[in-house]
Amino acid sequence: MKLTIENISKRYNKEKYGLKDYSLTIENGILGLLGPNGAGKSTLMKIIATISRPSQGLIKLDSHDIVKDPNYIRKMLGYLPQDFGVYANLNAYEFLEYIAAMKGVGGPNLKSRIEALLEGVNLIEAAKLPIGTYSGGMKQRIGIAQALLNDPKILIFDEPTVGLDPEERMRFRNLISDLAQNCIIILSSHIVSDIETIADEVAIMKGGMLITKGTQADVIKQAEGKVFEIGLENSLLTDFKSKHLVVNTIRQKDKVLVRYMSNNPANGSIPTTASLEDAYLYLTHNNN
Repeated sequence: MKLTIENISKRYNKEKYGLKDYSLTIENGILGLLGPNGAGKSTLMKIIATISRPSQGLIKLDSHDIVKDPNYIRKMLGYLPQDFGVYANLNAYEFLEYIAAMKGVGGPNLKSRIEALLEGVNLIEAAKLPIGTYSGGMKQRIGIAQALLNDPKILIFDEPTVGLDPEERMRFRNLISDLAQNCIIILSSHIVSDIETIADEVAIMKGGMLITKGTQADVIKQAEGKVFEIGLENSLLTDFKSKHLVVNTIRQKDKVLVRYMSNNPANGSIPTTASLEDAYLYLTHNNN
């Protein structure tokens, strides 16, 4: 399958755009979407999920225009929005049965399908409790399960790991990695390590526009030669931050080890290998 997005714009008023002249091609595998708040990630996902219509542009799934015929993609779509609502009085079984009915999913294998999904998101032990008693992370996991109910070929996850502890984040990554060979999976996250661990390709957005898209190696290459480390006295850190893009700091006994990005490194700096987080920060700070 191939999802082709051609010159999509979402215009809210004369001056405000959610997306502007956005083009992207997505094939089987996992595409990680990265961008600061307001970059347009959620807007893009809602348009692909046919919840919102673009102001202009074309979206095709293979040869089908899904803007004109949204039902074509809906029958093979799984979607977890950023703000996912549940029915607090239903338990997990009842909720997933309700969602299955809404999606037109049924048959003799539905119960075993629900059992397998609850096992996959580690909710079997709590499955008979009202969802209103669940923690935020547990509600997020039931949201992941409902997205997978109809055995979708296109999966859209908007900030799916919010509220998940490290073990559950790992479980989620393993779960969708197993699906990626035969699905298009679009995953948005503020947690760069989640994208770094599983994404086949990365798209970085800012201001409703695409900055870059490619394999992780291709994206990281754009920050090569710009990442450095230096040891500083604590008293010098504030001034240093005003002149350089600091990625992180590690406090040591008598100084601070600073990882930063620059085209003109300070004296005494040591070059270091760039990461996806470095590339993301460099590209979003240098595309104004």
